[in-house]
Amino acid sequence: MITFDQTNKIFHLSNGQISYVMQIEEGGNLAHIYFGKHVETYSGGYRYPRLDRSFSPNPPGSTDRFLSLDTLMMEFPGNGFGDFREAAYDIRHEDGSHVTHFVYHDHQIMQGKPALTGLPQTHGEAAAIETLCLSLMDETAQLELKLFYSLFDDTAAIVRSSQLINHHEQNVRIEQFASQSIDFPNRPLDLIHLQGAWARERQITREPIHIGTKRLDSKRGSSSHQQNPFSIIADPQTNESQGECYGFSLLYSGSHETIIERDPYAQTRVIMGINSYHFAWQLGTGETFQAPEVVMAYSDQGLNQLSHVYHTFYDAHLIRGAFKSRERPVLINNWEATYFDFNEEKLDALADEAKALGIELFVLDDGWFGKRENDGTSLGDWFENEGKIASGLANFAKKIKEKGLQFGLWVEPEMVSGDSALFRSHPEWRLAVPNRQPAVSRSQYVLDFSRQDVRDHIYHQLQVLFDRVPIDYIKWDMNRNMSDVYSLLLDPAQQGEVAHRYMLGLYDFLEKLTTAYPHILFEGCSGGGGRFDPGFLYYMPQIWTSDNTDAIARLKIQYGTSLVYPPSTMGSHVSAIPNHQTHRKTDLSIRGHVAMSGLLGYELDLTQLTTAEKAAIKEQISLYQRHRQLLQFGTFVRLLSPFEGNDTAWMYIAKDRSEALVFYFRVLTEASAPLVTLKLQGLDPQKRYDSAYGVIGGDELMQMGIYIDPHLAGDYVSQMYHFKASE
Repeated sequence: MITFDQTNKIFHLSNGQISYVMQIEEGGNLAHIYFGKHVETYSGGYRYPRLDRSFSPNPPGSTDRFLSLDTLMMEFPGNGFGDFREAAYDIRHEDGSHVTHFVYHDHQIMQGKPALTGLPQTHGEAAAIETLCLSLMDETAQLELKLFYSLFDDTAAIVRSSQLINHHEQNVRIEQFASQSIDFPNRPLDLIHLQGAWARERQITREPIHIGTKRLDSKRGSSSHQQNPFSIIADPQTNESQGECYGFSLLYSGSHETIIERDPYAQTRVIMGINSYHFAWQLGTGETFQAPEVVMAYSDQGLNQLSHVYHTFYDAHLIRGAFKSRERPVLINNWEATYFDFNEEKLDALADEAKALGIELFVLDDGWFGKRENDGTSLGDWFENEGKIASGLANFAKKIKEKGLQFGLWVEPEMVSGDSALFRSHPEWRLAVPNRQPAVSRSQYVLDFSRQDVRDHIYHQLQVLFDRVPIDYIKWDMNRNMSDVYSLLLDPAQQGEVAHRYMLGLYDFLEKLTTAYPHILFEGCSGGGGRFDPGFLYYMPQIWTSDNTDAIARLKIQYGTSLVYPPSTMGSHVSAIPNHQTHRKTDLSIRGHVAMSGLLGYELDLTQLTTAEKAAIKEQISLYQRHRQLLQFGTFVRLLSPFEGNDTAWMYIAKDRSEALVFYFRVLTEASAPLVTLKLQGLDPQKRYDSAYGVIGGDELMQMGIYIDPHLAGDYVSQMYHFKASE
């Protein structure tokens, strides 16, 4: 899949779906040529034209006025030696200079994909992957830059990462080091990204890319509610079903940045990686710094096809362990049913109702540990809150399992309360700057997970808990972002490393924990969707999508999330009304349809429901269980966008196209409203499908569509349609 034309110095990466082309230019400078739809053979005809651009310097060592790194399409650009655009790296040398110029040294084409030490990473069978490792050198600084490109034979994606090795006897200071950079030639382009806030995550924003620089980032120590580490560059005419688009997804859970620059000649540069804000890494002699991976994907058939690339790729090549491709259970979480006000009698009654309705997993949320009766105490004390559950936590868990339910717990191991035994013993274990009062959030501080002693202490507590209590599921939460980022174990010159060392420590912890307890289903959470990223999915196969359980708000949240993340990763619950976040009242039907569009769960007091409500929930669960494989692992297609109007629709298609489920949602009703036609996608045009509309051809459903029932009455309503191929 990867070839090198020795004569013309051209690398061509191609797997029949995409092509990626680079060329070694004069002086060993690595130029980017093309990324996009597969081309069988590249002849060299798209080499960058030679043109004298005033005030754009010649490359170091060259007097060719018709070539400048300031305008050339670059593969991994630096700054300070002729390219004045945004750089992918910034390295400060012992003499105080920032000029580092990497030129081609050699390369290796290998079968399979080399492992990354200590970072989340994509994976697959070696026979189905080829990797190009390019080695570039700055001989003066004795620094080696390695660029990795892995191509899988089954997907329109390429996995990139970068690595810096110091061969000099002097240390260097890395102040920026991206995972990837790419330049696009002059063409109009749009930027699509996922911004938001707590309870309003991953809202789709689309805007034209203008001349100048735009930065999308999180400085919060996590991937964040505010800006997901994912973006799309698209042709302005691209929509869900047609047009070219390019995706960039960073496998990292900490502070990140994406830089989009359109230069004076209308060329567009996209750089993605760890956030360079306050980042500074001391790289000693013989040491290596590895940047996280970026998965770059391509589609020439619109945004849905780009999402299909990411969904299938992450399901197959990111998520791992016992729960990969395994159907996930329907759960009940007691949080919105009881908050901290629970006892064994209440929990027993909730579990009995859950079992009667067909629920499979009982999750005990916050309040079971330490002296935790509110959110102001006990984080860090991961031992049982004695007396809160009369028979004891282990006995209660066994009782839950005897009822025929699995048992799960909520934890927040990265945090510590000021009012806790742990903090009283080790106040130095929180992130805090000496002689300054640190910021507090939700009455808690962030533990310094860059420290081995901190990680060992928390791990031991969880180990004792997991070995004593029969646990099937863990919800791993993180309810504040990092401030006062300082570690007492590092000297002042290394404080720019703390945020990344925290992430490396956390990844090390999660690798150890999930390996030791492979039977536990872990679900990530950070105040809902504040750390919904592919880095976390490497350790935990699903994530709580948002603390906002309102069905109407969830339309946008889940629609935006689906741009890159598959339905099998999205935790989604039916909750009580009025909703606890928006105070909106919606029918149980639409709450169920939205929640079963992810990983179905319930978060309400089942003991307070009417007989009719219980019957409706029982039917929802039965329906979901019958179609669980399709809903969790089928092909997901967006049909109508909540960002564009009053109607939302999406569908799930079986891999063999023998079956489909379609969901339609309307927010507000309207008098004398126009009729809504819904055209389906992805069906087999040669098949005929049984449905409530009769037996209809797949081509008819896609080309003509169906009318949404004009008698559908009221606000906040939904309908589900089932299409099954005729025998």
